[in-house]
Amino acid sequence: MTRLLITILGIFLLASCKEDVKTPSVEQVKNSQATASINIDERLDVITFGSCSKQNEKQPLWKSISGEQPDLWIWSGDNIYGDTEDMSVLESKYAQQLSQPAYKRFIEEVPIIGIWDDHDYGVNDGGKHYPKRKESRDLMFEFLGVSKDNPAWDREGAYQSYTYGPEGEQIKIILLDARYFRDDPRKTASRRSYVPAKGDILGEDQWKWFEQELMESKAQLNIIVSGIQIIPEEHNYEKWSNFPLSRDRLFNLIRSSKSNTNLISGDRHIGEISSMQLGDHMIHEITSSGLTHSYSSFTGEDNQHRVGEVVSSLNYGKLTIDWEAKPIKIIGEIKGEGGKSLQVIESYLN
Repeated sequence: MTRLLITILGIFLLASCKEDVKTPSVEQVKNSQATASINIDERLDVITFGSCSKQNEKQPLWKSISGEQPDLWIWSGDNIYGDTEDMSVLESKYAQQLSQPAYKRFIEEVPIIGIWDDHDYGVNDGGKHYPKRKESRDLMFEFLGVSKDNPAWDREGAYQSYTYGPEGEQIKIILLDARYFRDDPRKTASRRSYVPAKGDILGEDQWKWFEQELMESKAQLNIIVSGIQIIPEEHNYEKWSNFPLSRDRLFNLIRSSKSNTNLISGDRHIGEISSMQLGDHMIHEITSSGLTHSYSSFTGEDNQHRVGEVVSSLNYGKLTIDWEAKPIKIIGEIKGEGGKSLQVIESYLN
């Protein structure tokens, strides 16, 4: 009997100890790691970006991305797959991504910025009615290492902007939040099919901020980042054209700014390049998705603005800026495992 009681007590104590073992927080993981920082006065020659990364799956692209020797990495959404209203679950998934060995090594070398889409926001196809949007925003900022003195912490939403480089060689990156303030689109009988709605994506405060950021930019190149696609119109998934008033407003601001502007997006589990003429400028959107899983069974989809072919394998995006060229040359690429170039577009700054 005594031996039995000792055994039961031992099992109880072991179980109690296991319950006390807690998954480290995002902040604890970040504090235990060395992460790269960037001098904003230094110009950007190579920018890499991507989206759709499941924290619990193999992540084979980080070695190839690191081989590009990028000056900056931009997350363009679905940085993890959270899909929860439980912030402890969301936090543990961010911590898991930070603990991925290849990613851990990568962020020791390369500075990180980014924005979310829906799965890291917390709910598939989510908008302004997600009840944990503030708490989720704070966890994402901690994951990205957004400085506590960044004004983005003091406002609603996750939108941010960063300007890099010396005068005459500047790039401004504007990260738009297409989730926190977004109205619900009207859906058809198919869960994945949408019809245009009169709602808004950004919310008036973000619109005012975006207009100021764009109109006052003195950068040679502005890069606008959105989790969902901006230019494509035909497909039945989430996209800016589901909100035609917002899309028109965005394009009108870009047109009025008369600036060199490129677009980056994610979400789709495919990679593709889209182009559109806005005033005197041709704008290009590079969609890069996904880093851990892709739409490998893709068979076709209309996009009147598409340049080249759709990439349905794992991929990441790359922008190379040739500042020495006259005029300045931008090479946009979608790349795959081993750094293989899968789609390319070249443009020049006016």
